[in-house]
Amino acid sequence: MTTSPTGAVSGAPRAWLRLEGVAVLALATLLYARGGHSWLLFAALFLVPDLSFAAYLAGPRAGALVYNAAHSYVGPALAAGAALLTGRPMAVALIWAAHIGVDRALGYGLKYERGFSDTHLGLLRSGSARAAAPAG
Repeated sequence: MTTSPTGAVSGAPRAWLRLEGVAVLALATLLYARGGHSWLLFAALFLVPDLSFAAYLAGPRAGALVYNAAHSYVGPALAAGAALLTGRPMAVALIWAAHIGVDRALGYGLKYERGFSDTHLGLLRSGSARAAAPAG
């Protein structure tokens, strides 16, 4: 495994981590559909974890902490465990996991304290920079 100077994973491990995101998205969405949950609820809650961006108003350290808490699979796993223990539906846990899966598949990784664009999956680039850069 190789890492970039920023500490981001690269090469085949990066591709596997992004594929993992696709797998989580697919499984969470399938389980959601099989559970007969409301698609209106799915649409309403799907982007809720992105509200964590607001923590960047307090600086990159607070922003990374809150963003990572909202974009780690630990949260949906705990929510699913709580649902299982209480007999409640797993809808929120599945929506949350699906959101994280999409982010990972698109290359939005967990953030370093150096700034929002510095992630464990590499530096985020603007749309124009992404179009000009080779895939990797």
